Amino acid sequence: MLNLVSPKHAEAFAEVLDEYSHRRYQPFLEFAESILPQTILRAAITSAYRRPEIEVVPMLLEQARLGEEQSRKVLGLATRLAEKLRNQKGSSGRAGLVQGLLQEFSLSSHEGVALMCLAEALLRIPDKGTRDALIRDKISAGNWSQHLGQSPSVFVNAASWGLLITGKLVSTHNESGLSNSLNRIIARGGEPVIRKGVDMAMRMMGEQFVTGETIAEALANATRLEANGFRYSYDMLGEAALTDADAQKYLASYEQAIHSIGKASNGRGIYEGPGISIKLSALHPRYSRNQYERVMEELYPRLLSLALLAKHYDIGINIDAEEADRLEISLDLLERLCFEPSLCGWNGIGFVIQAYQKRCPYVIDYVVDLAKRSRHRLMIRLVKGAYWDSEIKRAQLDGLEGYPVYTRKVYTDVSYLACARKLLAVPEAIYPQFATPQRS
Repeated sequence: MLNLVSPKHAEAFAEVLDEYSHRRYQPFLEFAESILPQTILRAAITSAYRRPEIEVVPMLLEQARLGEEQSRKVLGLATRLAEKLRNQKGSSGRAGLVQGLLQEFSLSSHEGVALMCLAEALLRIPDKGTRDALIRDKISAGNWSQHLGQSPSVFVNAASWGLLITGKLVSTHNESGLSNSLNRIIARGGEPVIRKGVDMAMRMMGEQFVTGETIAEALANATRLEANGFRYSYDMLGEAALTDADAQKYLASYEQAIHSIGKASNGRGIYEGPGISIKLSALHPRYSRNQYERVMEELYPRLLSLALLAKHYDIGINIDAEEADRLEISLDLLERLCFEPSLCGWNGIGFVIQAYQKRCPYVIDYVVDLAKRSRHRLMIRLVKGAYWDSEIKRAQLDGLEGYPVYTRKVYTDVSYLACARKLLAVPEAIYPQFATPQRS
């Protein structure tokens, strides 16, 4: 049976169908329209998010390449620094601790390197109970390779341990030789020597990466190096806030830290005195783009209060690096902070940029422009990157065609050099700072 529809009803039905189709195929239209229009510089950042490495790296190579005279000076400086480090005795006692361990168990330097590599591999196991069970039931019986992976993953930092133990910058030890040494150690010493090695590695790695368990302890430990010209920006280890109670706790901790650092700075100013780095994800439990309005309404006042407190003591405050998908919202907060009337004329605002992100050069272009527009000399710290593993894994889980970060360490190194040159080229707008956490 054929049902006829009048032209009038057909036209109305078509309009409804068009509107339905429009909504159906643009489900994120309302969200998209709420996003602020991008400037040319911000659009360049977005477009480079997962750009293929084959397009990016050649450009970076040109920007990072040094002239013959510069290369000669760099090589000379690097050689002098390396020689000084080779000949320097560990005043902190780390090397002495290792030598004591070697003497206690009658180990050669080669065996000591193997033991510390094993200890480091065990420390990658986050669960202490699992780690203890492995040492007790598996490792002490000599079956270490099956449970900790093949030798390249276990002995990846052999050269670093060799430098620490022997005081010499030597080539990476032969992996088969290290495996044999490790088997001899386990056969001779068993569980006690492994546990002692793990304890030693934990203490040494803790001293290397954590200046102190409290801000007061860190400030005290830094005194000697500060006298030699080193400058510190303090951070507090912690996870992102999951609740507002967490965020309030972190906010109070940051406030107390700024008071302590500010008093220790004693009027030395943002360049000669210590500063602080703050993690925005610790200040709000919903620090993400889909909560943009909440972040601006709830997180920004907390950020501003910390910046004003830092200004009171005249110490630098750096917005720390976060995961790749939080970069744009971090830049929005930075821009708003730079145009805050209460911070006008103060140059202590800082931002951390990660060289392993493909967007890094374009972020630098943006912050240079921001510095000029807001009439601030921004403190920009260039690091290599802190979330490489999770960025790669997240992109894979999402089924994306590319990654927001470089997949090879050497590409990150090239990016770091190229971006360092960009920062150094604009001293009137940027006070550059350089560090190498993770992926270094």
